Amino acid sequence: MSAAGALAREQALARLRQARRVDLVVVGGGATGLGVALDAAARGLDVVLLEARDFAQGTSSRATKLVHGGVRYLAQGDFGLVREALRERAAILSNAPHVAQRLGFVVPAFGLWQIPFYGLGLKAYDALAGARGLGPTRLLGVAHTRALLPGVRAAGLRGGVQYWDGQFDDARLAVLLARTAQDRGALVLNRVSVQGLLHEPQAPGTADTAHRVAGVLARDEESGEHLEVRAACVVNATGVWVDAVRALDAPSQPLVAPSQGLHLVVDRAFLPGTHALLVPRTRDGRVLFAVPWLGKTVLGTTDTPRPHAALEPEPLAEEVDFILGEAARVLARAPTRADVRSAWVGLRPLVRPLVRPAAGEAGEPAGGATKAISREHTVLVSDSGLVTVTGGKWTTYRAMAEDVLERCMQAGLLPRRAGGVTEHLALLGAAPGRSLAEPPGEHLYGSEAAALHALPGAGNWLAHDAESGAGLLSEAMVRFAARQELARSVEDVLARRSRLLFLDARQAAQVAPRVGALLAEELGPAFDAAASVRACVERAEQYLRLPGAGLTSTRT
Repeated sequence: MSAAGALAREQALARLRQARRVDLVVVGGGATGLGVALDAAARGLDVVLLEARDFAQGTSSRATKLVHGGVRYLAQGDFGLVREALRERAAILSNAPHVAQRLGFVVPAFGLWQIPFYGLGLKAYDALAGARGLGPTRLLGVAHTRALLPGVRAAGLRGGVQYWDGQFDDARLAVLLARTAQDRGALVLNRVSVQGLLHEPQAPGTADTAHRVAGVLARDEESGEHLEVRAACVVNATGVWVDAVRALDAPSQPLVAPSQGLHLVVDRAFLPGTHALLVPRTRDGRVLFAVPWLGKTVLGTTDTPRPHAALEPEPLAEEVDFILGEAARVLARAPTRADVRSAWVGLRPLVRPLVRPAAGEAGEPAGGATKAISREHTVLVSDSGLVTVTGGKWTTYRAMAEDVLERCMQAGLLPRRAGGVTEHLALLGAAPGRSLAEPPGEHLYGSEAAALHALPGAGNWLAHDAESGAGLLSEAMVRFAARQELARSVEDVLARRSRLLFLDARQAAQVAPRVGALLAEELGPAFDAAASVRACVERAEQYLRLPGAGLTSTRT
């Protein structure tokens, strides 16, 4: 019995207990928080990152799997945001080629005017990308469009437009950020929640408040142990939950208005081939993607305002109807609820407009229509020195991290250190891999595949892809998740290390007991395998439960 994962965690906790004062504590292990931790550690700062659940368990594992420059923002005339995103797209594709690659898209045209209209806009997208472009935009005839999109509806098709963007495995990229930060000296822990903030007196006349943030009070969610971590700077990077952490500091107006996006996963047979399909304007003005991803097809997404940020949001009937209805208009074979293999919802942390936008960090959020809410990120520094960052998107996580650290240094919370250290920083395992359209497998491990093969059970497959027969999850992958990828539960493995829960929830539920047994060997006697299996099966049942007609996805 190895229990290697248990030993590694105990060593990390021991290091946390011994830390007297660090430069930076990052609260939140999503894309933004992990980016901040890696950037700070790469600059030589003493960094602790604490995540209450698992890395990327919230919004950051539930993206549409696209690394993109923002074609939609181009239509809105936001050229600065598009340029930044295109630069950051290039950085991600270069630094993590095993989990992020270029992807061809086709916009099918069912009206002759659509071909020149969308073609002109996408050629402008190419021009903004410049040398960072991934391939030229091309206008396609009917035959070429059908060749690139074998599953597209033929009736009324007039041609299409091909362009290039990127796709990635979001959760695996998040785990790579955590591990690379750890490799650079950061102390990175999941299942450790922040319960409160430490404050200490400020020098008279230095700020509008008598106390400043001086660290966090934390709780190890596995043992119940309470921990105190003192720090010169605390960054609140908890996404849609930033307001809860801000409330630990001082009363404040809500900063975030959550909006949820649903994704439905169906078999690859609905859209064979290696190109994604984009409908830039649906009947109600939204966007629809059909993306080949890890052997399946991801359909999405929606943009539905929600009053509260649920830990595990569920789809609404009208969201399911929208995606299936729009997919039926462009695909030759219309997917139904019975065809859905998994359905998952993410919450976007949209930033409310500020009452005093000219005041920068002094501004307070105001009310406003959803269309006025920003997709860009916002950084606020409170009078007591709590730094909050939210908004933005996965593609620009690295630029957001640089912005956060610059604001921390401007506020005198961190020592001045030169930036730009992560733009060309390869993440662990970085090596060219096979297409992300293929089922998940050893190619996602890049140069670490050899270490994976050295573990017991490398040839013992627990799950196979129903369509291709490819191996999806081996015993060695479970052991690697526990020993190297900081997995602490069955769901950690099946949702965010292997992605099986997101691809085929029913198969994930079936394999959960075997994963639990392997984790019991790796995590030691304190790991409750039965409870972890039950929790994962319940999550799988949620991902199969679709509201509306039929109520559930029943396909086997």
